[in-house]
Amino acid sequence: MPLQITAMQAAWFLPFVLPICVWVIWTDLSTMRIPNASVIALTCVFLVVGLFVLPLQDYPWRLVNLAIVLLIGILLNAAGIMGAGDSKFLAAAAPFIDPGDVVPLFVIFSANLLACFVTHSLVKKSTLRQLAPDWISWSREGKFPMGFALGSSLVIYLGMGIALGQ
Repeated sequence: MPLQITAMQAAWFLPFVLPICVWVIWTDLSTMRIPNASVIALTCVFLVVGLFVLPLQDYPWRLVNLAIVLLIGILLNAAGIMGAGDSKFLAAAAPFIDPGDVVPLFVIFSANLLACFVTHSLVKKSTLRQLAPDWISWSREGKFPMGFALGSSLVIYLGMGIALGQ
């Protein structure tokens, strides 16, 4: 499954995106919240690094993607379908995705969401839970920390972009 993102773009984005995504994953698992500061940091990474690694004609369109995804996220949040932090994270992550990679990204996200859900459920019911006994995600019945799947999916996409990108 070749990706449209170039290996060079993915290689430049990943070192900056990875620690932010780890932060998002950690805080969503532990507090069931995605900090606004992490979303702002992710957006700033794109604003700066994107200027250097994307063709100039693509850069503003990626920012349009951010705005469109944010608007859709706000509507989904207002309808109670999605959390506000998830919506904001998706918007901040949108510019990193090459528009030609939407279908592969959905495949990555679908598989990763299933893996994250199963992993979270198994750890929640095992003695491994004692490694982080105070995490709120263990006790929120009917709620899943989507930041776990969203953050790791962005990292997987960029990692695959390095390996399979143009």
